[in-house]
Amino acid sequence: MDDEIADHEALRREIRDKYRDVAADPDRSSGFCTGRPLAQRLGYPSSIVDALPGHAVESFAGVSNPFSLRHLKRGEKVVDVGSGAGFDAFVAAGQVGEKGRVVGIDMTPEMITKSRASAAALGLTHVEFRDGLAEALPIEDGWADVVISNGAINLCADKRTVLAEIHRVLRPGGALQFADVANGRPVPPEALRDIDLWAA
Repeated sequence: MDDEIADHEALRREIRDKYRDVAADPDRSSGFCTGRPLAQRLGYPSSIVDALPGHAVESFAGVSNPFSLRHLKRGEKVVDVGSGAGFDAFVAAGQVGEKGRVVGIDMTPEMITKSRASAAALGLTHVEFRDGLAEALPIEDGWADVVISNGAINLCADKRTVLAEIHRVLRPGGALQFADVANGRPVPPEALRDIDLWAA
């Protein structure tokens, strides 16, 4: 399917533009729900959401709750693919505790800046955010016990490479917990080439 996308870099630019806006002005209409209302709708416990300050939640733009699949264990090492402003990484940090480690990866500079500022404000020294692509994760082989992702894999044209990268960074027996948008029917080629549809 990825061969039918007209321009992978144009798709990345469009997605960066959209999420730059979500980072800078999360209250502005972006075509989808964000922040605390979205987290509550997706079933995140209010005790977790309410404990985080506004800047750590306001730009959340996930599609479901990857932690509903399994509560992370204390001490686990976690990679968050497409970490955005860091909301899921902060949830993961609370679950793995200070002996665990969480690394968020995102390709939007404004999201990385926001997530790093929130982590510093929260005093989360076991969380870090790195600039990078899902197709080329800046993580060493076999480092992660768990990879999480929320609404990011579907934005990547080359999903085979993304999944191969996730497999590469997971230790043997590690877990992938992701929430995403899936379509069980064939997508017409003209829709695959419509970058606006991908980023909507």
